[in-house]
Amino acid sequence: MTLLKNHLVASLALTFSVALAAQAAELTPGTRIDANNLAQHLGDSFEGHGIGDLLTERMQILIRDEGLAIILKASEPITLGRDYVAATKANEGKAVYNRDTRQVEGWVAGVPFPNVSQDDPDAAAKLIWNHHYAQPIKNLQDYPKFGYLFLNDKVGLERRQEWAFKRYYMKGRLGTEQTVEGDGSILTKTLLYATYPTDIRGLGLFTVRYDSPKLEDSWAYVKSVRRTRRLSGGTWMDPIGGTDQLSDDIEIFNAHPSWYPDYKLLGKRWILAVANSQGETWNQNASGNAEFPVIDLDNKPHWNPKAEWEPREVWVLEATTPPEHPYSKKVMYMDTQFPRFYQAEAYDRKGQFWKWMNYHLKTIKTEDGDVGIVSAAGFTIDYQRRHGTVFVLGGPRLNTPGVSADDVNLRELEKAAR
Repeated sequence: MTLLKNHLVASLALTFSVALAAQAAELTPGTRIDANNLAQHLGDSFEGHGIGDLLTERMQILIRDEGLAIILKASEPITLGRDYVAATKANEGKAVYNRDTRQVEGWVAGVPFPNVSQDDPDAAAKLIWNHHYAQPIKNLQDYPKFGYLFLNDKVGLERRQEWAFKRYYMKGRLGTEQTVEGDGSILTKTLLYATYPTDIRGLGLFTVRYDSPKLEDSWAYVKSVRRTRRLSGGTWMDPIGGTDQLSDDIEIFNAHPSWYPDYKLLGKRWILAVANSQGETWNQNASGNAEFPVIDLDNKPHWNPKAEWEPREVWVLEATTPPEHPYSKKVMYMDTQFPRFYQAEAYDRKGQFWKWMNYHLKTIKTEDGDVGIVSAAGFTIDYQRRHGTVFVLGGPRLNTPGVSADDVNLRELEKAAR
């Protein structure tokens, strides 16, 4: 009887497994996953990965409860810049992470730690330093025009602003004989300022970031007195204008690694991400909702992206903030092939979920014929306030010829305000 019973149990289990396998499907590119079919597709797969595994817990909640829809796209290989790859190879092994000082010593150019092991006790710190030092954009990010769109879940698009962004790298320079400009104390110079509408034109910052734990030097132009004012070093965690984005949320993480007290590596996994953004995110020749084809402005809550998502392998990192920071922590998802984040979840001081950040990446040619990776769009959604800020990019340039460090200065901020 016992043998017969065991045989029946095994047969039923096998039958059940076969039935489940028969019901599961390998989905094809173009499949839409939304609230109506999420439960049905969680057991399916795409490019050999289970849908339930590709969707983070937060993404599943947003699909089920917040109208997020995912269109599947066949994955594409991502090409990194020739000078970026060459510098990483040439300088491999030179960078050392000092656990006592939490600083990196010996970095020259390229990715300081190209072969991080998941078992390394310093893995999380090394990955953050990779992100800090080795953005795959060469020596100059030049965004002469990008938009900030302000959205709420009742009326949709409240207003729009136009901004400019320019970041010049003084160290780790690629494709040049000298990897360092100046005395080596400065890592980057950055300009970020509004150009439209007129009442906020010139609002923004000129920032010098040092290659040390020293806080940034920042200046703002005050229109009412037509003077520049130096700001405290704590501006790195302040909101940008009236957006839902902090300065350290720019492209998800924009702080010196040592300003956060701790990082944890939560693991490595596959997720669905927008790694090869298709078409324009800002159609400046269109009007109405068609001007911003990357956003589902026609349907509530009005801030969901319209994009195609592909499988990417990512590191999952948790960053613990300093006590004065508005967030308690950020959980961030970084591509394992290059140090850029696709998504992040920010939590308030009580540990409650607060914001979801989702960036869409795109590979473009640099002005010198190489390639780099930019953010074509970025979504920062405040689910507690029911409000969102979406970044859309128009006309990005990388490694613009003729631009020097002297061109990224406070005078440019003052000129923009006039």
